Amino acid sequence: MAAQFGRRLRKGVTTTAVAAAAVAALAASQAPGATTDGQGGQTTSDATSSPEEAADAGATGNSPYYTDLPPLNSPNPAPSASTGTDTSGVTEAGIPATVLDAYKRAEATLREKKPGCNLPWQLLAAIGKVESGQARGGRVDADGTTLSPILGPQLDGNGFALIKDTDDGAYDGNSSYDQAVGPMQFIPSTWEWAGRDGNGDGREDPNNIYDAALAAGHYLCRNGWDLSDQRDLDRAILSYNQSTEYLNTVMSWLEYYRRGTHEIPDGTGTLPRDRSDSTVTVRPSPTAPGTPPSTSPSPKPSPKPEKPAGSGNPGTPPPATTPPTTPPTPTDTVDHLEDAGTARLTAMAGDAFTERMSARAETDAGKAVAKVRIRFTIVGDTDTTFTGGESVATVVTNGSGVAVAPALRAGEKTGPVTVRAAVVGRTVKGVTYQATVTERAADTLVRTGTKELTCTPGGEFADAVELKATYKGAVADKVAATATLVKSAGDETENGKGPYFKDADGKAVRTLSGLTTDADGLLKLPRLYADDTEGTFLLLVTTAGGATVTVELTVAAPAGTEPPAETEPPAGTEPPAPSESPSTSPSESPAT
Repeated sequence: MAAQFGRRLRKGVTTTAVAAAAVAALAASQAPGATTDGQGGQTTSDATSSPEEAADAGATGNSPYYTDLPPLNSPNPAPSASTGTDTSGVTEAGIPATVLDAYKRAEATLREKKPGCNLPWQLLAAIGKVESGQARGGRVDADGTTLSPILGPQLDGNGFALIKDTDDGAYDGNSSYDQAVGPMQFIPSTWEWAGRDGNGDGREDPNNIYDAALAAGHYLCRNGWDLSDQRDLDRAILSYNQSTEYLNTVMSWLEYYRRGTHEIPDGTGTLPRDRSDSTVTVRPSPTAPGTPPSTSPSPKPSPKPEKPAGSGNPGTPPPATTPPTTPPTPTDTVDHLEDAGTARLTAMAGDAFTERMSARAETDAGKAVAKVRIRFTIVGDTDTTFTGGESVATVVTNGSGVAVAPALRAGEKTGPVTVRAAVVGRTVKGVTYQATVTERAADTLVRTGTKELTCTPGGEFADAVELKATYKGAVADKVAATATLVKSAGDETENGKGPYFKDADGKAVRTLSGLTTDADGLLKLPRLYADDTEGTFLLLVTTAGGATVTVELTVAAPAGTEPPAETEPPAGTEPPAPSESPSTSPSESPAT
């Protein structure tokens, strides 16, 4: 492939010198106190530096890596929906499903933890390609752990760096020298501080693609690097493996994946064949996809090839050998998914669904398959999510072959919601679930106060009407409501006289729609006014869900009001004459 595209950088003294110069130049622009060692590795004079600041050997200890370069043509578009595989013959753009999921999950985590780093998942994919061929074409189990350990050569100084054992063989099984471990090829001493738990199982395993991808992301995001800046991006890649050829190879794959990629089944990824230590890998036969590549050096021909015993033709090649096949993973045995007894899925807007979806992985004979990754995906135009706000959830089947999805939480958009379950890494029959989000509702509505609501004709009510809505005893928030002044208890048409509300222009209105309860389920109506009509009137308030309450309003003159005072007689009218009656003075005596 290198000869075909003419892009292979030659190894040797020139490469070493260029690498050292490049790393030295980049190191010169970094923090004060940073220098480079004789191999171009970064060192520091600060004795208290953290391991992250003193990663002289890089993440991999400068271990060998795959040097295959991407095709010159653009990445292949998404695979056929009917087969789930790349049908164009160009498969380099495909990334095994679980491996791709791990890269994207690591990017999402770093976007939250270190937003200034701007880590693209395509960078992790590029490094994963050159370090392990995407975990040997995606040969991982349902938890993301490689089916067999991926180990680099022992770093004994014989053609490689000299790194004596630092982990007592805990990670690499070698108690004499260190070896790079796992799909992202961390040396044990680096993994000791860089390791992360990416799949939430409580362990930090370099052989797990979720753990390794998250660790690689943190490693690349240290030192305050912003990977959207080319200089910082170069520094980060060179810190992983201090070689300009490595930098160029990773950048080639990064740009390739940025132009497009797609998911392919686990175990079917294209395996690399060329390595920087001049060893050659053997591609698996078509009958054994995903067979781990051999890392043995290419055998050198004997100076005097011997004629095969019993061969009459010296040019006859030896019999072809078939690489050993790899046992099928649990995922390989899945034929279809079945609904594992999911009940009716209904919830009001804003509430959690009480029922959860479950799917069962089965073989073609109907046997349950454990340890299979099932991906539940919410599709369509909806704001309903899984608990935690995600629209995708991946769950591993239990011993009964069943995966139970996280609970759904209804959004504000009402109507149907579709969720699909599929096997990660396989294209087999899945399951589609239908859920329904209904509008918020209340089943009870009551006044919060007991004071009578009264008003004089032409005046305004001193107290506003306040109500509280509940549903099954719980607060009913954001519930729609309508308030109407009605003619009577038996006639709910709008009353044309009596109390009224005012609109924005100050005009009388006797129906209010578009009302909603607040976060505490309270509904406080605007102030009410009265015209000159006296009497008893009714205010009817109704909520979504059918809860209603009728509030009585009274318009009357105040009790004990004095009658109108007498008016003066009209001008020119003589007042009535007083009645005449005899009177005598006490001092006078009748005439005699």
